[in-house]
Amino acid sequence: MSSPDALTAANADSRFAASERKAGRLVALAVLASLLASTCCVLPLALVLVGITGAWMSTLVAMKPVTPYAIGLTVAALGWSGWLLFRPARACKIGDQAGDDGNCATTRPVMRRLFVACALFIALLLGFPLFAPLFY
Repeated sequence: MSSPDALTAANADSRFAASERKAGRLVALAVLASLLASTCCVLPLALVLVGITGAWMSTLVAMKPVTPYAIGLTVAALGWSGWLLFRPARACKIGDQAGDDGNCATTRPVMRRLFVACALFIALLLGFPLFAPLFY
C-alpha cells in the first residue's frame, strides 16, 4: 500500500500537470481567436503571400463585426493562461529536498517561453491594423 505522502505528491503532480495542460489550451485558444479577429486584415494578406487568391476573399470583410468579441476572447484567454503560468509558487517547507512532495513544483520554462512567443505573435496580429497604413 502507498504511503499518504506519496498519494499527496501524486495528487499535487496531477494538479500541476492539469494546470499546465489548461494553460496550453488557453494559449491555443488565444492564438485561434486572434486569427479570427484579424480575418479582415491579416488573413487575406497571408493567403496572397502563400499564393491563394480569388474574389471570395472579399467576403472575409463580413467577419468584421465579430472582431471585438474575438479580441476580448483573445485577451481573456491570454490573461488566464498567463496567470496559470506565472502565478507565484506555493511556499515550500524547509527540508523539502528539491520539492519531493510535489508542493514546490514550478511551471516548465518551455511553456513560459511558448506563452511569450504566442503573446508576441498575437500582439503583432492585433496591432497590424494600426501599423499597416505605414506600408501603403
